[in-house]
Amino acid sequence: MKIGFIGLGIMGRPMAGHLQAAGHAIYSCANRTPMPDELLEGGAIACATPAAVATEAECLILMLPDTPDVEHVLFGADGVVQGVKPGTTIIDMSSIDPIATRDFAARLEALECNYVDAPVSGGEVGAKNAALTIMCGAKQHVFDKVRPLLELMGKNITLVGDVGAGQVTKVANQIIVALNIEAVSEALVFASKAGADPARVREALMGGFAASRVLEVHGQRMIDRTFDPGFRIRLHQKDLNLALAGARSLGISLPATANAQQLFSSCVAHGDAENDHSAMVTALERAANHLVSG
Repeated sequence: MKIGFIGLGIMGRPMAGHLQAAGHAIYSCANRTPMPDELLEGGAIACATPAAVATEAECLILMLPDTPDVEHVLFGADGVVQGVKPGTTIIDMSSIDPIATRDFAARLEALECNYVDAPVSGGEVGAKNAALTIMCGAKQHVFDKVRPLLELMGKNITLVGDVGAGQVTKVANQIIVALNIEAVSEALVFASKAGADPARVREALMGGFAASRVLEVHGQRMIDRTFDPGFRIRLHQKDLNLALAGARSLGISLPATANAQQLFSSCVAHGDAENDHSAMVTALERAANHLVSG
């Protein structure tokens, strides 16, 4: 299949690579990052604009940072709508506003295109290992059509509901992940300040009911002080903004989510917006005047 893939950053690059390795032709254009050499060497075609990508593609995948980025690529000058053909399927794997997603889908369906929102979880490691969790919103027949492509990039692939349901699920995912990072951060700061070895505390907790993927991976990052981004604080902060805005529109309270967002805001204020979201621990370390380790 001729696949357009726009958004070849930390996540998108390996995702497109899996599609290429399976024999699909990749068409892309520079967004914030240039076309990676490994994709070009594998036969990927560099196009000048999103419209040019859409002209070539039977299926178009987006992996972009935020709602305005998706809107610009789809509907801006030289955007996808300037070149897209009826029958094309657009799969947006970005994490963006569910309400905007439904609007984008309606505008593209008016052009006789199919739309799938399919945000992912699993970070850079999941993208590299083709082990992402993919949460989909689409009509059943459209989902069935694109599932073989999604299976090249992920393992746990679920059709949650119609368009927008995938983005709602991703927001819920980001709430859970943020609160887990906060819990692990607080636990390790407490343990270390109380004089226990945080590495051994983590090891002990991994054998009990407190065990989690966040404790396993991000707990180790906190101990090792390795905050190179797998998923940046500024992007998780964006996702929590979606959660809190959605909560306001629904008339509900998300107090723990709001607190996690404040901790991310503290990190951003100290210049850590580009660090991995596990660096939330640094906000709590500053408040305690104590490092987990180091």
